Amino acid sequence: MSSKKDAVFITSLIILWYSTNIGVLLLNKFLLSNYGFAFPIFLTMCHMSACAILSYISIIFLKIVPVQRIKSRSQFLRISTLSVVFCASVVGGNISLRYLPVSFNQAVGATTPFFTAVFAYLMTRKREAWATYTCLVPVVAGVVIASGGEPSFHLYGFIMCISATAARAFKSVLQGVLLSNEGEKLNSMNLMLYMAPIAVVVLLPAALVMEPNVLEEVVSLGTEHKFMWILLLVNSSMAYGANLCNFLVTKHTSALTLQVLGNAKGAVAVVISILIFQNPVTFIGIAGYTMTVMGVVAYGESKRRYK
Repeated sequence: MSSKKDAVFITSLIILWYSTNIGVLLLNKFLLSNYGFAFPIFLTMCHMSACAILSYISIIFLKIVPVQRIKSRSQFLRISTLSVVFCASVVGGNISLRYLPVSFNQAVGATTPFFTAVFAYLMTRKREAWATYTCLVPVVAGVVIASGGEPSFHLYGFIMCISATAARAFKSVLQGVLLSNEGEKLNSMNLMLYMAPIAVVVLLPAALVMEPNVLEEVVSLGTEHKFMWILLLVNSSMAYGANLCNFLVTKHTSALTLQVLGNAKGAVAVVISILIFQNPVTFIGIAGYTMTVMGVVAYGESKRRYK
């Protein structure tokens, strides 16, 4: 009976993980380009504020995970560095959503393993087997092909999307380097508890400087569209939900399952976004994206085999 219960629990968890991740992505796109809410930095700040508040409630009050304290000033500085890189990756991704369709945004995002391999080599001299590196060729080639076949291609959006993807990979390698000391390792929930408030402190002045009049515009949009506040609240809470589900899925499944589910999640997001936003897609675009996903799958498989 317990194995049946476990299966139901893990299946529900995966469905929740998909719903929150894809939900945030689609709502971000809707707010940023269809709704006239043209403030990606402010939007990211709303997400981080929700993550800070909800992390505090879930760890301090609900005790979802035991609280891990920051032990030294240097550890705090390392977490702050991670937080800034994390902010850059989220803001870049949100800016790109203003200019690019979700489907193309996901295709570019799928190249994360390529950047991770590059940064892992540059920062830690960690080498993979040649077969593993060979798998990265279709990952990059696929995006090059998809870019050529993308009817809604936008150069600035593309640069932002690539930068966000590189920053995400950089953060994961940096996290391994900075928090490698056993006594200072934090689980992702505690890391979010400390990173989110730092992110808010970084993003608030950035939003006020780089998105002037953001507060007046948001208030006037809110008065014009009564549902905007609800959308913003749901969107920000979902951003925290996505992190929470990510943590729980990682905890209750294997790394391989996570990798396979992650690859599939991108494809599901692409299909749903095309159905909702009706953005034009070409055969070349789909072929390029498929090639990238195949490369990512082969890369994961090869890494496991040559461990």
